[in-house]
Amino acid sequence: MTAPLTIGFIGTGIMGFPMARHLAQAGYRLQAWNRTPHKAQRLAASGVTVVAEVQEVVRAADVLICMLSSGPSCDEVLLGEQGLIAAMRPGALLIVMSSIPVETARHQAVQATLRGIAYIDAPVSGGEKGATEATLAIMAGGTPQAYEQARPVLEKMGRPTHVGPAGSGELAKLVNQMMVANTIASVAEALLLAERGGADPAKVREALLGGFADSTILRQHALRMIAGDFAPGGPARYQVKDTSTAIRFAHSVGLDLPMLNQADQLFAAMLEHGDGDLDHSGIIRELRRHNQLAVCVSSTAAVP
Repeated sequence: MTAPLTIGFIGTGIMGFPMARHLAQAGYRLQAWNRTPHKAQRLAASGVTVVAEVQEVVRAADVLICMLSSGPSCDEVLLGEQGLIAAMRPGALLIVMSSIPVETARHQAVQATLRGIAYIDAPVSGGEKGATEATLAIMAGGTPQAYEQARPVLEKMGRPTHVGPAGSGELAKLVNQMMVANTIASVAEALLLAERGGADPAKVREALLGGFADSTILRQHALRMIAGDFAPGGPARYQVKDTSTAIRFAHSVGLDLPMLNQADQLFAAMLEHGDGDLDHSGIIRELRRHNQLAVCVSSTAAVP
């Protein structure tokens, strides 16, 4: 009987925690590390070994998963002072599930390959709900061989799709984030118009379900906007990170994307007003400010 793979998991925040727990529940031997230790310590109840030093996660790892919040954070751990790629054993697999620039993923893939390490960039979409329910959309870039090596692990966290060579997963995620940002802003504008025009936003949302305007964002995020529930599933500061990255990449291939530019400006303003740690559905608060309306936590209750 083949021994279960040993997986090192780096980054156990809002998304990483349930993802790592699913892997542990699937029978993998897991070692986890997080910059804020108590966020990783919660995994001990699921049989995960929580380590104090990040280098410890690679010593016995067949697979290393990185779920940190940004490209610089990933590079610091994988290629910088921590040097985890250099510490990984040849033949191991590195899966970077963070949302990072396309160019960063391509560079990491080259460095991993030089050391005999298979590389997959596999960012995700679906938010905290998708991570908790193991229904994440997973966009994977890398060689077909590396993808097949990674696929059984990825399937424990969601629905993986191989979209092309290294960097392609991150490109697919940028496309996803463009659509999410634009749609969230449109849904927020629509609810605000419904409210100001005298309709009940909740009833308008209900009426639109099943029509051409229906979407996961209308079903989930519109409810947050109506209820004023902006506890972060996908914090706005991560949304603007991704929209800004998408704009820079678009410029690098000669494209100007006016709708994305506008959404990016709205989310940037949201951060400037101190709402960066709110869920990105909190963009409706920024639209209220833009229209010089009271910023509300619900359709009827104003907040400072």
